[in-house]
Amino acid sequence: MTEVVDSDELLRRIQRARACAAEEEHRWRGRRESLGGADPEAAREAAVRVVSYETVLRVLDEILTPGRHAGQG
Repeated sequence: MTEVVDSDELLRRIQRARACAAEEEHRWRGRRESLGGADPEAAREAAVRVVSYETVLRVLDEILTPGRHAGQG
């Protein structure tokens, strides 16, 4: 059941994962901002998810362009 993929396909998959993570990060950021003080618990959860997706994006960026993002964050 193991699928063998070439480097181009692996790169495409990582790029799709990065695009998905960026979309989710944007969505959760919007949710956090829209909640504001109305629901502090939900806003806190959204903030945690934003940080999580930011971390995923940094990792995937480092895979796609090694060393380029070392000085950021």
